[in-house]
Amino acid sequence: MSDIAATVAKDLLAIKAVTLRPQAPFTWASGLKSPIYTDNRLTIGYPLVRQTIAKGLAELIQREFPQVGVIAGTATAGIPHAAWVAADLNLPMIYVRSKPKDHGQGRQIEGKLLPGSKTVVIDDLISTGGSVLKAVEAAKKEGADVVGVVGIFSYELPAADTNFDDAHVPFKTLTNYTTLVNVAATEGLITTDEQAILHEWRKDPEHWLSK
Repeated sequence: MSDIAATVAKDLLAIKAVTLRPQAPFTWASGLKSPIYTDNRLTIGYPLVRQTIAKGLAELIQREFPQVGVIAGTATAGIPHAAWVAADLNLPMIYVRSKPKDHGQGRQIEGKLLPGSKTVVIDDLISTGGSVLKAVEAAKKEGADVVGVVGIFSYELPAADTNFDDAHVPFKTLTNYTTLVNVAATEGLITTDEQAILHEWRKDPEHWLSK
């Protein structure tokens, strides 16, 4: 694991943005049973944590998508991180609503977006990729050339890889599920048995409890 991946994983665990509960699973909005719950919105309340994330995202974008000309944030979770990254890289910023406004000019994109702008979309969390890929499509409809998606954390679910591949959009995250689970074990936050249970969930989340 990289230094930044481990550092961000430790930070997310320390501020309880991520909760691991393999013995008493959460139920996601989709109905999926999961041993993990993530609320990366908590990161904005911790200056050192959010600074580490912003710096990491900026460096990730410069390395993976050096052609970037515009930073986009998903509403609402991606907006603060996009703002900090855009400031760090001295680039224009836009944000993408989940749907067009139902009044005024009915905009879904806020900010100045010139047709053909090389755009990177920032979200706080990648699960299946469904929501951020909708933002990607909205940005494309407004003329953006979306070169990639970046996020703080990925569950590394097979569905995400499939969805991003189908959309022909690359994505990268600062840290991921495997790193976080292994860091939690190293830090003594979970047992070896719980570590194994958590890794099993990621491989087949839909049938995890039926095994």
